[in-house]
Amino acid sequence: MNLHEYCPQKIMSPEAAVSKINRGSRVFIGTGCGEPQQLIHAMVNDPALQDIMVYQMLSFTLAKYVDEPSFLRRFSLKLFFISREMRKAAFEGKIDYIPAYLSQIPRIFYSHRIGIDVALIQVSPPDKFGYCSLGVSIDITRAGMSNAKMVIAQVNSRVPRTWGDSFVHVDDIDYFVLHEEPLVESLPTLTKYNVVARRIGHYVSQLVDDGATLQIGFGTLPNIILQHLDNKKNLGIHTQLITDAMVPLLEKKVITNKKKNHIPGRVVASLCMGSEALYRYVDNNPIFYFRSSEYVNNPNVIAQNDNLISISSALEVDLTGQICTDSVGYLFYSGIGDQVDYLRGSAMSKGGFSIVALPSTAQNGTVSRIVSHLSEGAGVATTRGDVNFVVTEYGIAELQGKSIYQRVMELAQIAHPKFRDELIQFAKKRHYIFGDQLPPSQDDLLFLENYKTSYTLKNGKTVGFRPLLPSDEFGYRNFFYSLQDKTIYFRFFYRMKTFSHEVVQKHWASVDYRKNMSLIGLVLQGGHKEIMAIGSYAESDEGRAEIAFVVSEAYQNMGIASYLIDQLENIAKENHYIGFKATVLKENEAMVHVFRKKYPFLKITSISGTELEIFMDFKDHPREKRIEEDIENIIG
Repeated sequence: MNLHEYCPQKIMSPEAAVSKINRGSRVFIGTGCGEPQQLIHAMVNDPALQDIMVYQMLSFTLAKYVDEPSFLRRFSLKLFFISREMRKAAFEGKIDYIPAYLSQIPRIFYSHRIGIDVALIQVSPPDKFGYCSLGVSIDITRAGMSNAKMVIAQVNSRVPRTWGDSFVHVDDIDYFVLHEEPLVESLPTLTKYNVVARRIGHYVSQLVDDGATLQIGFGTLPNIILQHLDNKKNLGIHTQLITDAMVPLLEKKVITNKKKNHIPGRVVASLCMGSEALYRYVDNNPIFYFRSSEYVNNPNVIAQNDNLISISSALEVDLTGQICTDSVGYLFYSGIGDQVDYLRGSAMSKGGFSIVALPSTAQNGTVSRIVSHLSEGAGVATTRGDVNFVVTEYGIAELQGKSIYQRVMELAQIAHPKFRDELIQFAKKRHYIFGDQLPPSQDDLLFLENYKTSYTLKNGKTVGFRPLLPSDEFGYRNFFYSLQDKTIYFRFFYRMKTFSHEVVQKHWASVDYRKNMSLIGLVLQGGHKEIMAIGSYAESDEGRAEIAFVVSEAYQNMGIASYLIDQLENIAKENHYIGFKATVLKENEAMVHVFRKKYPFLKITSISGTELEIFMDFKDHPREKRIEEDIENIIG
């Protein structure tokens, strides 16, 4: 459609268009990279415009003016989210922040709780039917323009035409300003935290299964997390924001949306922020389906996606699981955004859950972001009841369904090592945990990732193995009480009836993950993982480690004991042990058989009427090599 032929009276210069705005007007501006820059410049440069109240979600262009006293005398900014460019102005009190869930902002406009006199938007040129596209900014822009008394649109041929609910007919626009210019580009900054982000990405990738549908935000950390998902298969996307980091995964067919049960085959989003290359990628690309924020971020709509995993971030997480996302103390820093929408939507999703990922420290490592309590003035954006997984560069904390005691141990375990003891001491003072609780190791335990393995049983069930952690106390306890008396007797050599906190503390005291190690086997039961086996070795004498393990009755005779021995031997060799020793009850013939199968040249001695002591050399030990050579010579 040719606007000059269809509605020439609506076409005017930027200056003439903004002159239609009356003094005291409430003006809505399109979001972020979709904002109409030329209209904003014209509005600011019109001295006749006074006492204008501006509403916007993400604001970039106005950041160029916000430090000018004359601008602040004429314009009052009301922002639903504080962009990086506006952060300094927020700290200085030059803008006003409106806390609101992103899914509910459109309702604020539709209900006229916030009235809009004028909407400034940016659109693509109309097609032959007269429909323009809102391009990269559907989000709250549609609600803002739909409830404005007057709509002024900058028609920019560089705006991509996006599929979905992005189209606006020219009859619904009052005035047009024809002005081509590059869209705002917004890319994450590269920082020294990239190494930290890569470690976080590694842990997040462990929680994301093939076929999951993801929500993820904007920034360096989300970008690197996405890079760590490039070995996944058939991921889907239902998210507020499309970024450049998603394009490689789309091109490699990692993101296919084939497993999505809600709007399958399509990336569902509300907004697009990134580079010019990204804007060209989404242009007229039917894989992208853009809808407004009241739909995309509606928890009930989110929950229609099975296996929806929400990945968001935070500024602080306290030891009970409360999360602050929008302020640093009393200083407003960002916004509530869509975190709560997606945490609640993912919780309602079949097989879904949420991940809050953040670096363990701030301010060059001087401040912990896992904190004893939120900073004075910090707002609770997400309650402790909404949080599932928290991830830092030191590991994964699972909070859902956990007590305060368990949360403290989980979160202290993933805090920076230099802050762990301090967090534990605070928790003791507040009676969150036992007074004799040992703090988590102060070592960086990233090397334990090398000890995570999996084993597939003949029945197809997968058992995951990893080192035992202090936060496993309750799972360890539940495992003990699930065992039959005979199994307990074979493991502990007496009829052990209770597995108290004190017993567990003694176990933790002996675990340093080098000289001493414990591995647990975990299976999925009803949506969570339960311990079904544990194997340990502890430093003994003459370069040996003493080994012991126990397997749940339901999983015995499935090769798990032999698998545990293999894994423990690999770790023991790394730590310079030459072999194992074990004390076994004579009647425990099955255990002796397992050891003999693995170590055919083992040495057995009787140390009492009921117990045997077994010595086992590792394969490359000189004694075992000599025996093998002798056998070969005999056979030869």
